[in-house]
Amino acid sequence: MPLSEHEQRLFDQIERSLAEDPKFASAVRASDPRFHARRRLLVAAFIIVLGLALVVYGTVSRTTPLGVAGFVVMLGAAAFAMQSRRKGSAPDLQAVGGTATRRTRQARKSGLLDRLEDRWRQRPEGHR
Repeated sequence: MPLSEHEQRLFDQIERSLAEDPKFASAVRASDPRFHARRRLLVAAFIIVLGLALVVYGTVSRTTPLGVAGFVVMLGAAAFAMQSRRKGSAPDLQAVGGTATRRTRQARKSGLLDRLEDRWRQRPEGHR
């Protein structure tokens, strides 16, 4: 539904006033979970590179524990990055009909087990 002229003018005025206030813009950015997730992804990528450097240095210096430690650091950083990516892509609260609800994993039917269960239920009756 398009905005009326009056609403559009008000919206433009609010947008201009917000653009002129750098404190408000930084406060909104600081409270955005996607901003934090992006920063955690960059930190995780940096730690992965450090872990790779440890693996290479451990291999070159023939220090097996150092190479293993580098691999463990890389693995931990990759897990941290995947967790941060999930948090950054999942929507927060959604207002539906005046109430706020959080999206849960049960509402999503895209997992492998859910698809297998659906296929099992939809199979022909003679194959039990």
